[in-house]
Amino acid sequence: MHKNKTTKQTYMFSSTFPLIFLLLLYLFGVPIWIIVLIGVWYFSLISLESAGLLDKIDATRILGFILMLRTKRGKNFLDRISSFKRFWKFFGEISIWMCLSVMALVVFVLLISAFSTVMSPRDEYIPASDVLFIPGVTSFVPFWWPVIALIVTLVIHEYSHGIQARVHGMRLKSFGLLLMGPLPLGAFAEPEQDEMARAPRRERMRLFAAGPSINIFATYFAVILLALVSTGLVANQEGIHIREIIDGEPAQEAGLKPYESIIQINGSDITDYSSFSSTLNDTSPGDEIVFKVLTFPEEDGLREEKEVSVILGDRFEHFNSICEQNNDYEKCMDFYGNPEPGKSFLGVDIAEDIVAAKRYSIILEGDFGILDRVVYTLVTPVIMLFEPMSLDGQTMIIEERQLLEVEGFFSETIGKENVLRIFDFLFWLVWVNFLLGFANLVPMVPFDGGHIVRDAVHSILRKISSKHPIKIENFANQISNYSSFFFLMIILVPLISPIFPW
Repeated sequence: MHKNKTTKQTYMFSSTFPLIFLLLLYLFGVPIWIIVLIGVWYFSLISLESAGLLDKIDATRILGFILMLRTKRGKNFLDRISSFKRFWKFFGEISIWMCLSVMALVVFVLLISAFSTVMSPRDEYIPASDVLFIPGVTSFVPFWWPVIALIVTLVIHEYSHGIQARVHGMRLKSFGLLLMGPLPLGAFAEPEQDEMARAPRRERMRLFAAGPSINIFATYFAVILLALVSTGLVANQEGIHIREIIDGEPAQEAGLKPYESIIQINGSDITDYSSFSSTLNDTSPGDEIVFKVLTFPEEDGLREEKEVSVILGDRFEHFNSICEQNNDYEKCMDFYGNPEPGKSFLGVDIAEDIVAAKRYSIILEGDFGILDRVVYTLVTPVIMLFEPMSLDGQTMIIEERQLLEVEGFFSETIGKENVLRIFDFLFWLVWVNFLLGFANLVPMVPFDGGHIVRDAVHSILRKISSKHPIKIENFANQISNYSSFFFLMIILVPLISPIFPW
C-alpha cells in the first residue's frame, strides 16, 4: 500500500512539474515556439514510455520531460584508465583544494553581483533565454559549435567522476546523457548508490571535486591550443588597420572608414605603428595629408586602393572639449595624458595587427615575462566570457575575421576556413568548460560544490566536536540545506530585482 502511494505521488509530480515549468517559461518571456517544441517533446516521451520503447533502449523519463539515456559502452575503457590509482588519487586530492579555492572566488563573485544589483537594480528582467545559456536559444550562443563543445565538456566531466568512483572501489551501473530534444542538458556516471553512501567522505569529496576540476584544467588546455592556432592567423595586408572612427573628427569628415588599411601617408610606406606615429608626429593641426588605403574586402575578397585627403585637427581641442563636460577637468585631462596644443589629431582607433588573432597568440608569442604571461593566461577565459555577448554570438569581430589570413604550417596543410573552424570550436570549448566548471562549484546541492561543502563540513565537525556521529551528520546536512537555500536566493537576486523597489 505504501509503495503504491509513493508511486502515485511520484507520477503526479512527474506529470505536473513539466506543466508548471512550461507555465514559468511563458511567464518569463520565453518565445512561444520554444514552449511548443518542449511540449511536443514532453508528450512524445509519454507516448514512447507508454509503448515500452524507452525501456528497450534503457532510457528513463525524469522530471517529466528530461530523457535519461543510459549506455554501458566505455566502461572497459574507464577501467583501464582507472588502473593508474596513485595518479588519480593524487589528482583527486589536488582537485579538492582547487575546488575549495575556486569556490571561494565563486562565492565572492555571487555576493558582489547580488550587492551591486541591490545598490543599482535593473529596470528590466533578464530574458530567461539568456539566463539558461542554451545553444541556439540564448541570444549570444549559436547552436552547432557550442553544442559540440557542451557534449565534450559533459563527457569529460562525468568520466572524471567515474574514474574517481572506480579508483576508490565503487562500481558504476552506466554512463549516459540527459537530453531535452536534441539538446544535451547534462551527463551522468551512475554509481551504485549504496557503495557511494558507505564510502569515506574524503573519497566522496575527491569524486565530486574531480568533475569541476577536470573542466578547469580542460579550459586552460584549450586556451593554450587556441593560442597555438592563433599564431597562424595574420592580417592579410601589411600596414595599419583602422578599427574605429571617432564621430565628427578629421578622419570621418575625409571619408576614412572602419577596417580600411592605411598603407601610405604622403607617399611614405606605412608598415607598422612606429612608421605611422613618426609620420604623423611631423605634422601640425591644419595640415592636409594624403592617405593611401585599402578598402574593406568585397564579397569576392578583393580590396581596392584609394587616396583620401585629410585636414588634421588639434589633439588638445578634442580632449579639452570632452573634459570640459567632466566634473573633474584636471583628472580627465590626466587620464588622456595632458595633451599639449599644437599636436595633430586624426580621430581613429588603429591596430598594428588584427586584434582577434593576436589577443590569444600573445600567450605564446608575447614579449612580456613569464609571470605576466601566466596572469594573462589565467584571465583570458574571463575575457572570453563576454566576447559572444558583445558580438552577437561571434567569436571575433566579423570584419576582423575577413581581414585574416593563415600562414606557415596552417596555410600549407589546413587552409584558412578549416583553421577558423578549429578556432571557433576551441573558443567555445574554453567558454563552456570554464562556465560549467565554475557554475558547478556554487555551494548548493545538487551542484558538485554543494556536495563538497556538505562532506567538508561533516569532516571538520568530526574533528572539533565530540557529539554523536548521527547528530554531526544531521547538523552538516542542515548547514548544507541552509547554504543551498541562501545561494539560490543570491542567484535569483539579479533575476527578480525589477520586482522590488530596492
